[in-house]
Amino acid sequence: MSTPYTPQPAIAAQFKDYPKIARLNREVVITEKIDGTNAQILISEHGDFFVGSRTRWITPENDNHGFARWAYENKEELLKLGPGRHFGEFWGSGIQRGYGLQKGEKRFSLFNVSRWCLQGQEPQRIAQPDPRVEKYQEVIRPNCVGLVPVLGRGVNFTGWDHILADLAQHGSYAAPGFMQPEGIVLWHTAANAGFKATLKNDDVPKGLSK
Repeated sequence: MSTPYTPQPAIAAQFKDYPKIARLNREVVITEKIDGTNAQILISEHGDFFVGSRTRWITPENDNHGFARWAYENKEELLKLGPGRHFGEFWGSGIQRGYGLQKGEKRFSLFNVSRWCLQGQEPQRIAQPDPRVEKYQEVIRPNCVGLVPVLGRGVNFTGWDHILADLAQHGSYAAPGFMQPEGIVLWHTAANAGFKATLKNDDVPKGLSK
C-alpha cells in the first residue's frame, strides 16, 4: 500500500487556487472612453483626503495635468463623495484631445456608472448576484463631478461594434460637437473587468499610436 504524498513545505507554500470564473450572461455596460488622464480621489473613513494619478500619489507641487491643484481647490465638494476610492478621467483644455474646451476648462468624470447617477436622474437598481437583494445607485452630490457617458447596457451585450460606429458618426457624448472621440470601454460587471476599443489604431499599443 503506497503512502500518500505530502508536499514539502517549500512546494506547498507555492499552491494557488484556481480563480473563480465569472458567468458570461451578466450585465455589460458600455461607456465612452475619454482621452484625458486617469485620476483618483481616496477618502478615508476619517475624512483623510488623497489625490492620485494612474501610477502615483500627487500634490499641487508634484502634479499631473493640474489634477491635484483642481482637487484641493474643490476638496469640500469632493468630500461629499464619501469614503472610498473614486476613479475617473480628468480631461479638457490642455490634456490630450482637449475636446474643444477652452481657457483652461477641465472636467472630472467618474468611471463607476453602476454605482452613481447624475443629479436630476432617477437612481436605477444595481444588478446583484442574489436577485432578492435590492440596491440602488447613489446620486453624485459634488457639483464639480460628472460621469463618463453610458452608450449601451445589457446582458451579454454584443452590439458594441455598432455603438463604436455610432460614436464615430455622432461624435463625443462627453463633449457634444467634438468629432474626434477616442473610443469605448466595455465593463463586464460579474468579471469586474473592462475592455477598450478605439476608433483609430486599435491594433497598435497606445505608446506606439501617437
